Amino acid sequence: MLAAGVLFGSTFVVMKDAVVDVEPIPFLAARFLIGALVLAPFAVRQPRSPGVTRAGAFAGVALLVGYIFQTVGLQYTSASVSAFITYMLVVLVPVLAALTVRRIPTRPTIAGVALATAGLFLLTGQGLALGKGEALTVGCAIAFAVHIVLLSEWSERFPTARFTAIQLAVVGMIALVVGAFTGGYDFPASAWLAAAYTGVVVSAVAFALQVSGQRQVGPTRTALLLMIEPVAAAGFGYAAGDRLGAAGITGAGLILAGILTAELPGLLTSRSIR
Repeated sequence: MLAAGVLFGSTFVVMKDAVVDVEPIPFLAARFLIGALVLAPFAVRQPRSPGVTRAGAFAGVALLVGYIFQTVGLQYTSASVSAFITYMLVVLVPVLAALTVRRIPTRPTIAGVALATAGLFLLTGQGLALGKGEALTVGCAIAFAVHIVLLSEWSERFPTARFTAIQLAVVGMIALVVGAFTGGYDFPASAWLAAAYTGVVVSAVAFALQVSGQRQVGPTRTALLLMIEPVAAAGFGYAAGDRLGAAGITGAGLILAGILTAELPGLLTSRSIR
């Protein structure tokens, strides 16, 4: 799950640059269809499971909504701020999980959520003020929180490659149709390279890692582990010239502290069992 978070974090700077040259929805179509094609040879080798297409379609719609909000929002805010606001989902996932699947978070998890949320506010440097880009990204966080809760219910039931490929194909096909009317596909080479990177390394590999990881990890812990994504995004942003100040560094530290607070009891328990 941590590996998936780092890969997800690498996309913000790439997508920020790509949507300068192309419209967001056509870019999403290219990205997710490339990811689905990469997974297709692995998906067809796995056994068919009743309900996998329906589940993959629902998860794909939640994913599509989140990425539309996120990618459009990147036109109006920085890559780092987008990454940090996206992971306000860490607050939303425990609430959704408690309401829908009756999974009440443990005390260490609640403490981890509180630390990580405080870290996010420091990282953004925006306080509670939201511009257009930030507001759109809040919508992204809600959709991604729904997606994590859905995966927590379905990841154990279906083969990883087949379920992930269906999700990506649903996102890509819907975006393909809409994209034909919102900018088309006359991409410069740099945008195609960005679509190839995000499609292969992130959409195919990282989402497969997430689905596989959620077989072992509940939705709230998943949200906390994926909090490494904005920290990774900050690192990639730093390399691209986007610097964090003292408050940002403190915020990143609080996020890591939140992950450790939530995960350490489980790690100690598993080690004692061994």
